Amino acid sequence: MILEVVAYPNKILRKISSKVECFNEELHVFLDNMYDTMMAKKGVGLAAIQVANPIRALIVNIPREDDNQYKEDLLEIINPNILESRGEITWSEGCLSVPGFYEDVIRHDNILLEYQDRFGNFHKEWFNDFTSVALQHEIDHLNGILFVDKLSLIKRKKFEKELKKKQKA
Repeated sequence: MILEVVAYPNKILRKISSKVECFNEELHVFLDNMYDTMMAKKGVGLAAIQVANPIRALIVNIPREDDNQYKEDLLEIINPNILESRGEITWSEGCLSVPGFYEDVIRHDNILLEYQDRFGNFHKEWFNDFTSVALQHEIDHLNGILFVDKLSLIKRKKFEKELKKKQKA
């Protein structure tokens, strides 16, 4: 089922998400719906809060070299915690909740992430490059932070101006 993606400046996007305690069928159906939504919207990541569910869950599916996304590459990340980070990378980011706006953001190039899967099993894994960037972007959502919050004052003003223009159109 395709869920509605909440758009900026909706205040729910600023809410801090709650820890997932129950790893049941309801969670599994919700994660499947998140995947359907992300694919329908042509995204590479989606946090639960972006579909108005304030739980610490996110998904990421990075395209392969052929530019296709394969479900077997899907990362379902529950209750993420970045344990360590290294390096720096600049990436042009966009967001399904901020459609049509892209800007360079500086992130960590490598992160060590502890998380749970849909069944509650714990994992600890290093991620790098685009996967690291996407995970940090989605984890920010769980903490009420948007990528536009990381922009310089000049770029932020440009974003606000473009947003007002779009809202008037």
